Amino acid sequence: MRRRLHRLVLAGLAAAATLLPVASAAHATPALPSPQGAHGGLGPDFLWGVAASGFQSEGHAPDSNWMHYIDANPGWDRYRNAIDFRSRYQTDIALAAGLGSKVFRIGIEWARLQPEPGVWDEEGFAFYDRVIDDIVANGMEPMLTLDHWVYPGWAADRGGWRDEHMVADWLANARKVVDRYTSRNPVWVTVNEPVAYIMHEVRQNDTDADEMLDRVAQVHNEIYDYIHKVQPKALVTSNVGYVAGAESQVNGPLMERIGDKLDFIGVDYYFGYEPPKSNAVDQPDGSVAQPAGMWDLPIRPEGIYYALQHYSRMFPGKPLWVVENGMPTDNGKPRPDGYTRSDHLRDTVYWLQRAKADGMNLIGYNYWSLTDNYEWGSFAPRFGLYTVDVQTDPSLTRKPTDAVDTYRQIITVGGVPSGYEPVRFPSDCKLVDPPASCENPVTVPAAVPAP
Repeated sequence: MRRRLHRLVLAGLAAAATLLPVASAAHATPALPSPQGAHGGLGPDFLWGVAASGFQSEGHAPDSNWMHYIDANPGWDRYRNAIDFRSRYQTDIALAAGLGSKVFRIGIEWARLQPEPGVWDEEGFAFYDRVIDDIVANGMEPMLTLDHWVYPGWAADRGGWRDEHMVADWLANARKVVDRYTSRNPVWVTVNEPVAYIMHEVRQNDTDADEMLDRVAQVHNEIYDYIHKVQPKALVTSNVGYVAGAESQVNGPLMERIGDKLDFIGVDYYFGYEPPKSNAVDQPDGSVAQPAGMWDLPIRPEGIYYALQHYSRMFPGKPLWVVENGMPTDNGKPRPDGYTRSDHLRDTVYWLQRAKADGMNLIGYNYWSLTDNYEWGSFAPRFGLYTVDVQTDPSLTRKPTDAVDTYRQIITVGGVPSGYEPVRFPSDCKLVDPPASCENPVTVPAAVPAP
């Protein structure tokens, strides 16, 4: 295969299976007592937040690369109006404020701002003016994403990231957005999960992965400098989608290119390591069947500890922020294992507190997501604190899950109590984030490994 980055992603996952040492109890890191007593251990200054993206939530979508991809894939769910954040943003922002959230992450959609080359839509900007003003009015800090995988249809027609002019076009839009909103003092995310973005473009637009990696790194580095020119004290990052068992292979080339221009390390963590199934052949071409949906991927909440540990060691002392974390369900149905969104949230926060207690400079956490949304071709994966039945409920009612009250309580007290015992105890180290999870396992008192 001619695309080296694609090979690295696949080879990294396979190679991780060969790096599975046997856990040694001598190196286990036990839980430390928290001085916070019944209160959580993350402190009053910790930045609790919620996250969303523009395209996945807004609806009323202008022409874009992703509208093209949906049209080209008839087996995907139609976009409709997503969950219609564009019309309901005030209600959704109020829901976030009602949790006690301190940060609200949104995306600023280039396709909405520049419908044609050289043409800027003032109403597009005015919409985001209203959204950001409402976030601030509700006592929250805006976190603004410049690129969450979506660009204008005219840019797609030119080839997207295959086009030599894409970098200049991207930067022209980004500078306009920065100039417009720097006075609101937002936190900035330049490009969301660049490697996942690249892989989507490889599959849907025959983009060269190495070329796109270089171009995405270039736009990040240039807009980072520009933001700091006009907003000197800004916090700027590009969040990485953490890949357990293969992080260095998958996101390492990106971090080599942009690591010097990150004010904090933004980490998105969702799933544990899934070893290749040896001797499991169940496809006509001899391959192993993929999980039916995201909800079948392995949920290992303790893995977030190792993700933070990885970057705390790579960038000693640099702030860490979990920009996205959550758990998918199949169309909102209960998980077969009985693990609830509330269980997962509490367990995750427990491991955040462990990371903080062990000296990692963790400053914030965003739950993905406030509401269910359009998950890049499907409404079936549900991540929302509030669920929305797009396919069956024309009113798009926001229905609270069990995690709403849980998150509100966590934010109020700054975490989970010091005596909290995770619902899901640590899994076998070989299933979490090898080799790190086996070389330096963390333990829970009296823990029995989860399956």
